[in-house]
Amino acid sequence: MSYRKFRILLILFVVALSTKAQKIWTLEDCIKYAYENNIQIKQQGLNSEVKQLDYIQSKTALLPNLNASGSHTYNFGRTIDMYTNEFATSKVQSNNFYISSSLTLFDGFQLLNSVKQKKLEKEAAAYDLEKIKNDMALTIATAYLQVLFNYEFLEIKQNQLAITKQQVERTKILVEAGSLSKSNLFSLEAQYASEELQSVNAKNLLDLSYLTLAQLLDLPSTTGFEIERPKLDISNLSLPVQNAEYIYNASLQLQPEIKSAEIKLKSAYKSLSIARGTMYPNLSLRGSYGTGYSGASKEVTDVILADYIPIGVTQSQEIVYGPSFNYITQIKPFKDQLNDNLNQSIGVTLSLPLFNGLQSRTAINKSKIMIKNADYSLQTTKNQLNKSIQQAYADALSSYNRYQAAQKSVQAFEESFKYMEQRYNLEMLNLIDYNDAKNKLSNARSELLQSKYEFVFRIKVLDFYQGKPISIK
Repeated sequence: MSYRKFRILLILFVVALSTKAQKIWTLEDCIKYAYENNIQIKQQGLNSEVKQLDYIQSKTALLPNLNASGSHTYNFGRTIDMYTNEFATSKVQSNNFYISSSLTLFDGFQLLNSVKQKKLEKEAAAYDLEKIKNDMALTIATAYLQVLFNYEFLEIKQNQLAITKQQVERTKILVEAGSLSKSNLFSLEAQYASEELQSVNAKNLLDLSYLTLAQLLDLPSTTGFEIERPKLDISNLSLPVQNAEYIYNASLQLQPEIKSAEIKLKSAYKSLSIARGTMYPNLSLRGSYGTGYSGASKEVTDVILADYIPIGVTQSQEIVYGPSFNYITQIKPFKDQLNDNLNQSIGVTLSLPLFNGLQSRTAINKSKIMIKNADYSLQTTKNQLNKSIQQAYADALSSYNRYQAAQKSVQAFEESFKYMEQRYNLEMLNLIDYNDAKNKLSNARSELLQSKYEFVFRIKVLDFYQGKPISIK
C-alpha cells in the first residue's frame, strides 16, 4: 500500500470516529435508546415472553397427551413371569414397551377458563411493559430538560461574568487616570471572582445533569455524549383547554396502568371460575397400546420318545404303560413375542369430588378475596392517576402564572439595570447600587428560566396523560 493511500484511509478512519463521537442526541433518540437497552424494560419484556409461553401452554393442555415408555430388566431369584404366568428361578431378561394417551372430556371448564386467564395475564404483562416504558420516557424527558435548563443557566452566568469583566477593565482605566479610587476596582474584582465561581458551579451542574441523563440511558460514560438543544418556543404553549377532570376521564381509556389493573381484575374472576370447576365431576378418555418380551417364554422345537412308563391299572390289576416324551425347547424369538404379547386398552374414567379436605371450598374463598383485592388495586390505580393529573394541572397553572410574572419582572429589571448602568458609567451611581441592580436582574432571569422549563415540563406531562407522544419541539 502506498503512503498516499495509507494517509487517505487514516483520514477517513479519523473522520468516521469523529462523526460517531459527535452524534447529537435528540430526546426521541434518548427515549428510543432506553427502550432498547434499559435493564428494567428488558426484564419486563422477558416477563411478557413468559406470559406468552404460559398462554400457549394453556391452549396445548386442551389436546390429548401422548406418552411412551420402554424398559429392559434382568430379574434374579424366584418370581412370576408376567407373560408366561409361571415361576422363574433363574436370571430372566424382560422388555416392556408402552404407549398411552388420555384426553379430558369435562373438568368443570377448568382448562378453558385457564386458557382465558393466561390470555388476560399475557395482555396485562404487555400493558405493564408499556407502563415501564412510559415512566422511563417521562424520567428521561425530565433529565433532558434539566440539561437544557443548565445550558441556559450557564449562559446567564457567563453573560453576567462578561459584563462584570467589562466593568473591571473600564474601572482599571479610570483608576489609572485617577478618576476612581482603587477601592472601586478591588470591589469589582471581588465581584468578578464571585461570579466566576458561580459560572464554574453552573458548569458543574451542567456536567452533573449530563451524567444523570447518561446513567439513565446506561451509557458507559459521557464522553462524546451531547444532546440537541432545540429552541423552545414558549409562545406556542398554553394551558390545555380541557380541565383536569376531562383529562382524567380521557386518560382512563389510554393509560396502560389502568388497563393492566382492569385486566388483572378479570383474571381474578377467572381464578374463581377455575376454583369452582374443581367441584364438578371429571370425565376423561384413556387408551394404551403395549407389548413385551420375556426370557422365560419358551416354545417346543422337537419331541423325542423317551420310554414307556406306567400310567394306570386295569380292573384285573394289569399295569398299563404309556409313552413318555422329552421336549426340546428354545426361548421364543423376540419378534414373535412382540406380536403375541400385544395388548390394547381403552376406557372412560369418571371422578367425583366427594371430599378433599375442603380444598375446593378454600380455593373458592381465596379467589373471592383476590377479586376484592384486585378491585381495590384498580380503584387505587385510578385514584393515584386522578391525583397525579390534578397535581400536574395545578402545577401547570402555577408555573404558567409564575412564568407570566417572571416575564414582567425581567422586563422591569432590565429597564432598571439599563438606567443604573448609564448612571454608573456617568459616575452618578456608586458600585454597591450598580451591583445590586445587576444581581436583581440576574436573579430575575434565573427565575424566568426556571419557570419556563417548569411550565414546559408540566404541559408535556398533561399532554402525556392525554396520549400525546413526549416531544419538546
